[in-house]
Amino acid sequence: MTLDELSAREAIRDTIAKYTTSGDRLKAQDLAACFTEDGIIESEGVPDAQRFRYEGRAAILAWQNRWREPSDVPITKASFARHHLSTSKIDLIGADAAQVRTYWAAWTDIGPDHAGYYLDLFRKVDEDWLIAHRRIRLDWESPQSLFGGAVTNTNAG
Repeated sequence: MTLDELSAREAIRDTIAKYTTSGDRLKAQDLAACFTEDGIIESEGVPDAQRFRYEGRAAILAWQNRWREPSDVPITKASFARHHLSTSKIDLIGADAAQVRTYWAAWTDIGPDHAGYYLDLFRKVDEDWLIAHRRIRLDWESPQSLFGGAVTNTNAG
């Protein structure tokens, strides 16, 4: 493994960590900055009400900003969410692209709330490694999930 490959892998891990901490802290601008300008985020393997797809950094930012909008119906019943990452397999597929699979579990007030994995395509933009396409797959959700309706409550009409 070369120094460039090691640097790429570490930069990708840093972007993954930035995405996770930004999302949990409702820092929409920082989360959106993890994506390429034409980046895509979408869910797969979820109930229809939780399905979403946003294309472009501006659309991702607008979606994330909805988490903070005042509402008569709370976005989520959880007082916090913490996404914990585990195995992350990074396969470089060129000097400026990588395929990544990362497992995650989310905790809320009830403990384990939901879990799954990210399937990512990363692209190097200038010196940064950014998410070009993130597919979020849900493997499990607690029947008592406090987070379950959150995506439904932030989807664009």
